[in-house]
Amino acid sequence: MSPDLGERITFDANQCGGRPCIRGYRLRVTDVLDMLASGVGVDEILAEYDFLEPADIEACLRYASEQIDHPVLISAA
Repeated sequence: MSPDLGERITFDANQCGGRPCIRGYRLRVTDVLDMLASGVGVDEILAEYDFLEPADIEACLRYASEQIDHPVLISAA
């Protein structure tokens, strides 16, 4: 994970089962991503969760991108 994401994306074994959350709040990265995928706009999300900042939503997207950016090895057998 990028060092700058560590300020926005936090992990706590005693919170949300250790899943990545936004700045220690009980809002998981996956919750934000699910809202975006469902067509909820950034402005709507920010209005619903007054503690969120635009940089938090950007961090969720960057975190997800980093998580899926790995090589896939395919056997030639």
